[in-house]
Amino acid sequence: VYFFRISNTTLKFAKRNPTGSSWEADLRMLSLVLYCVIFVVGTLGNGLVIYVTGFKMKRTVNSVWFLNLALADFLFTTFLIFPIISVSQEHRWIVGRVMCKLNTFVTVVNLFASVLILLAISVDRCLATRVVVWAQNKRTVPKAKVLCLVIWIIAMSCSVPYATFRDIIEHENITYCVYSKQRTNEIHVILTLFRFTVGFLIPFVGISVSYVAIYCRARSLQKKRQGRSRRIIIAVILAFLLCWLPFHIFELLGLFSKNEQHQATVRAGGPVVVSLAFLNSCLNPILYVFMCDDFQKKLKQSICHVLESALAEEHMSFMSSRSLSAHFSKITRRSESAAPDDNKGTSSSLCPDDKGVLHFEATDTNDYPNKE
Repeated sequence: VYFFRISNTTLKFAKRNPTGSSWEADLRMLSLVLYCVIFVVGTLGNGLVIYVTGFKMKRTVNSVWFLNLALADFLFTTFLIFPIISVSQEHRWIVGRVMCKLNTFVTVVNLFASVLILLAISVDRCLATRVVVWAQNKRTVPKAKVLCLVIWIIAMSCSVPYATFRDIIEHENITYCVYSKQRTNEIHVILTLFRFTVGFLIPFVGISVSYVAIYCRARSLQKKRQGRSRRIIIAVILAFLLCWLPFHIFELLGLFSKNEQHQATVRAGGPVVVSLAFLNSCLNPILYVFMCDDFQKKLKQSICHVLESALAEEHMSFMSSRSLSAHFSKITRRSESAAPDDNKGTSSSLCPDDKGVLHFEATDTNDYPNKE
């Protein structure tokens, strides 16, 4: 499990129950299926967003937000292959210490970067709606790029401690990627509360307040689109809440509860709530990008351009072969019709011009000297 600590108690529990109970096995299989779905859908969806926002759309403040959000989610989903392999082998780790630390680093970077970018998008939309004149003068692409760079630096800085304390251990000849003994209980409490506060509580409050303010403004200005705006805002807040709240509840429950039943629930349900948090990387392109009218327009143009190019090439090839066949047939018919009368005076040949196109030429044999 990648966010949840595998402790000595967990390993002893695994020793007593090497195959686990049936419901634990079912939950592990469910998490594995969800990981695979997130890996495929998230990689394709975010890759498509990177292609459109990075190469097809005009560089705007919104495209900068969406591009960086997609980069964070795409980086995470590509690394999800390692958790998939590990979960499929009952959390065994087979790719070494470096990848253990790197996978944790990339995962936590995605957590902080994506959440902080979502917060920036929400605040930016709120400012663009509430203070229109200020936003037109101060809301620029260079400032958005600088803010994204600051977010990436903050996310990487926040992720270093989690990767530092991650290590591999051997237990009964099986390798696990876990938090090492150097991470004391005090450090564990600090890191968990820090992740909950910076990675969930502050962004959730900021996103909720921003979208409530946007809704109030839209309600007074655009009554016709009030229903659509309300649906989008509710979807954004609920998606963020449902994806991340169960994860943090399980984290806090595992941290403060001493009840063995609670600990068993955390161990068994950990992969499922982690997969829900990972699911946010698939929902981000849908909620924040595919709902954008400009993105939909550019996406349709890109897909249509690819299809048109492919069909045009096939059409040209097909028409060229048909034209050449028709040309040969015409030459043959003309030659056959001319043969009885002009056989003695002319000879025909197919000659290419400068562009390589074949032309029919008739030559008067009387131009040649008589060989008699």
